Amino acid sequence: MQRRAALLIVDVQLDFCPGGALPVPDGDLVVQPLNRYVELFNQRSAPIFASRDWHPERSKHFREQGGIWPTHCVQGTPGADFHPGLKFPEGTIVISKGMSNWDNGYSALQGVTENGTPFGMLLRRMELDRLCVGGLATDYCVKESVLDALKEGFAVTVLTDAIRGVEVQPGDSERALTEMLAAGAGQATFPSVRSALQAEGEARPPARTG
Repeated sequence: MQRRAALLIVDVQLDFCPGGALPVPDGDLVVQPLNRYVELFNQRSAPIFASRDWHPERSKHFREQGGIWPTHCVQGTPGADFHPGLKFPEGTIVISKGMSNWDNGYSALQGVTENGTPFGMLLRRMELDRLCVGGLATDYCVKESVLDALKEGFAVTVLTDAIRGVEVQPGDSERALTEMLAAGAGQATFPSVRSALQAEGEARPPARTG
């Protein structure tokens, strides 16, 4: 049985890009490869999701309230905006996470849509069972999103040409990728994803007419 795939772009927000409150080194370099994936998935009418940190002003996630991170991606602030270079098509579904003052909000699978639908529930309603995941940051929100998706029974492919890590400790990103692969994720880059989607399209039976 063919798996129905969707694209998940994790937290490519201005606060996580150079010049932001919590910049990922070279975080903005994921924008161009992600746009290629967006175009590829959109051409095939495959769903596209974009997660975002959407924190309240006061959150245990922040240093001021006992957390480990500087204040970032506060709801409605410029830093919480998606990178302006991302070319989201009409119909892109935004998943917000970390919205309560006690929630770290690392995993997109713990997020909700604008109308409050849990992301995992939405995936099942849409009969999707495979996610291709890129974005920021490899060693935190990408990793936790991938691990949670695997735990919930989804097949996951990490787009290794469209991720970057915070690297609080040197090697964190490499260790995160190793952990994701050990948990059952696959890894791929644009040429192999394009080939796989093309092969799946050719393998599907033609639509009935009449």
